[in-house]
Parts: sequence; C-alpha cells; structure tokens
Amino acid sequence: MALIKFGGGVIDARGSIGGNVFSRNRYGNYMRARTTPVNPQSSRQSAIRAIVASIAVIWNGTLTAVQRAAWGVFASNVPSTNKLGEVINLSGFNQFVKSNTVKLNAGLASLAVAPTIFTLPGEDPDFTAAVDAGTGKVSVAFDTTRDWVDEDTGGLVVQVGIPVNPSIEYFNGPWRSAGIILGDGATPPTSPDATLDCPFEVADDQKIFVRAKILRADGRVSDWFRSGSIVATA
Repeated sequence: MALIKFGGGVIDARGSIGGNVFSRNRYGNYMRARTTPVNPQSSRQSAIRAIVASIAVIWNGTLTAVQRAAWGVFASNVPSTNKLGEVINLSGFNQFVKSNTVKLNAGLASLAVAPTIFTLPGEDPDFTAAVDAGTGKVSVAFDTTRDWVDEDTGGLVVQVGIPVNPSIEYFNGPWRSAGIILGDGATPPTSPDATLDCPFEVADDQKIFVRAKILRADGRVSDWFRSGSIVATA
C-alpha cells in the first residue's frame, strides 16, 4: 500500500501501487519497478507474521476493555512519523502491536498494560557501531546513563544492513536483526558492547550500516537511529 501526499498534484508518495514502488533518497523522490522477493515466506518473515498474529489474538482475547482504552489514550498522546515525514497518531491497537512486536521479537514477554508516560525515548547521540570481520561481532557504543540500561526488561534493539560498497552514503535496507542488548538492574551492560553477532558475512573494507532503537521496560519504543562504518579486522 502506498501513502500519497497531494498538493498541486502528487507531491510525494511512499510504498507500492500495482507494479510501481515510490520512495526517496538523498537526490529526491524516485519510482522503480516492484520486484517480488525470491522467497516471500522466509523463516524470518514467517516468524514476524506469527508474532504479529499472536499480538492481535492477545488484543482481542486477553486485554480488557479498560486496557485497550488505555492504549488508545497513550496513542493519542504520542505522535509518530509516517513514511512521508508527516506527524500522525497511531491507533491504540497499532501502538500495542508496535511495542509488543519489539518485545516478542527480542525474546521478552508481551506487555498488556499501556505506558502512562507520554514521551518516547529519544535517540542516543553517543550511538556508534562497527563490525569486526575477524570475529563477526558487532561492537555497539551507547550512553550508559540512559534509563533503559538499568531496566531488566529494557534494551537496545540492534539491526544490521546488508554490506555495501564503502562509497555508499544513503542506505534504506534491507536490514536484519542482530539481537538486543538487554538492560539489567543489577549488572548494567557496559559500552562498548560486542556480544551481538553480525547476521551477514562481512569482509574488510565493506561498509556496514547499523541501526538501533531504545526499548523501555514500560513498552515505549524510540525511533530508529543509525551509524555507518567501514568493516575492518581488529
């Protein structure tokens, strides 16, 4: 499905319609032919679909009307940004899915109670990441004073982009999960953390983009923030 912004005609579009895909890079808007994935039923895609389906079952069959209403209140107070860069408010159901998809995909338990703080975690300006071609590990540096570091069910969710040429400056996927750096109230993680495995085979002098989002214990999730670096063997 595509999002289309109208003005004196069509001034922006994101997503797909028929056989066309609309997007934007640093040079401006563009359109390309839509391609069908070789394996649209990969194990990763199937796992995410199963997670989303299970979350929908929880929403409809487990949550009370009061709990669903609380997610609606949270959603109405917390704006999001769509693919067109417009500020919108999601529905309570979509916020519930957003928070719990991150939690379940990270191996954490689902959350029924909506957050009562109406601010999202901001980006971490200290975030940087690098991949070691020798060990295959992702080294992630972050601000150790952020609240998620001391939360037992908080964390830093990390995804790695497919390796690209070192000249590439704009990257928008594909991404693959590297895992989560979990917060810990007793023994907080230290920075840099090099416990996550890179989900791709890499070689020296390739460029790797790594992105992350903060997950708070109460289910609040930040927007993605990223770092790019050249692969090297330590």
